[in-house]
Amino acid sequence: MPEHIEVMLRSIGSFGLLLVGARILGKQTISQMTLFDFIATISIGAIAANLAFNTSIKVHHLILSYAIFIATIFLVALISLKNRRGRKFFAGDPTIVIQNGRILEQNMNKMRYTLDYLNQQLREKDVFNIEEVLYAIVETNGVLTVLKKPQYRPVTRQDMMIPSSDEHRLPVELIMDGKVMKENLKQNRLTENWLKTELDRRQLNQTEVVYAVLAANGNMYVDTTSDDILSPVDRE
Repeated sequence: MPEHIEVMLRSIGSFGLLLVGARILGKQTISQMTLFDFIATISIGAIAANLAFNTSIKVHHLILSYAIFIATIFLVALISLKNRRGRKFFAGDPTIVIQNGRILEQNMNKMRYTLDYLNQQLREKDVFNIEEVLYAIVETNGVLTVLKKPQYRPVTRQDMMIPSSDEHRLPVELIMDGKVMKENLKQNRLTENWLKTELDRRQLNQTEVVYAVLAANGNMYVDTTSDDILSPVDRE
């Protein structure tokens, strides 16, 4: 078999293996990763890359290695799910870096976590004054979680004693790219006649609608092909 044909076939097979592996492992591996997830993802990626173009290594050896890695990661995930100590061992513990407006330098030094990076992550949380922070915690996936002091937290409707209506569902997409989402209508006990009536009230045809969504509060947002904006700021 010509080498370029072999590389093409191996690349397709490699992509298929990655897809199967991702399906087995679930969404955890592609979300914000822990240290273990990071190591595991790099490893299976390297194996898949070698399968794609390294013709000096036998295919069945690479597939065996890949299967062992997938099985190991899956086993670790099960252990983490069932056993708190195992989860702590593989994922680690969150680390407090700010407590009551005070930076905990020792905790930061243990993680080799710099003040510059701390300030950057705080700014990403809209915090520019460390004194506003009650707790700041570096999670196991490296994300900084911030709890502000009560006097610096946003005011809610509950704080203001303002009544609010209950919401019992997520927004429902009714039309996307001009096509009616029939399955969404069916799942939410809505009909195409109802949708047509709503569009008629707005003097719209389905062909004019790019996107329509029914909000949790019962209001319907509709975006049409004609935006009626004289000077769009995103014009290319």
